[in-house]
Amino acid sequence: MPLAKALELAQEYDLDLVEVAANARPPVCKLMDYGKFKYESAMKAREARKNQAHTVIKEMKLRPKIDPHDYDTKKGHVVRFLKQGDKVKITIMFRGREQSRPELGYRLLQRLAEDVQELGFVESNPKQDGRNMIMVLGPHKKKTEAMAEAREAQAARKAERQGGSAAEEPADAEA
Repeated sequence: MPLAKALELAQEYDLDLVEVAANARPPVCKLMDYGKFKYESAMKAREARKNQAHTVIKEMKLRPKIDPHDYDTKKGHVVRFLKQGDKVKITIMFRGREQSRPELGYRLLQRLAEDVQELGFVESNPKQDGRNMIMVLGPHKKKTEAMAEAREAQAARKAERQGGSAAEEPADAEA
């Protein structure tokens, strides 16, 4: 269709003539409301950003001579981080004579890795870095999956709360 006729048609329908494929032979154009198109594409981009996950590395610091209860507490934090879909960097800090016994730290990291094996995997094996020994654990499920699960659980809890109060009201109405 000639350009003049296409422009005339666009004016007639009160739409814009938008070039879709400039490199095609002949170039391809489309009649549309360009303002509405830009708004909808901006909304799609905004929605995509909302659902985008940010990779976060959480850090947990331990000592080689950690008390069993303290270990359980730290392990609980690591479990929570992995369930949220975050990576966890575990650092064991050695002081004084502890530096001559890196195997204590290595064993502690291996024990922690075994304890959280169902939630995450060892992304980087333990390695000595000066006075510290570092290991990184990665979650089995992605951040987006963890976020979706959390939203579903929250919606279920909300429905349960509302369902409990709603179930009591009809019983009163019948009596």
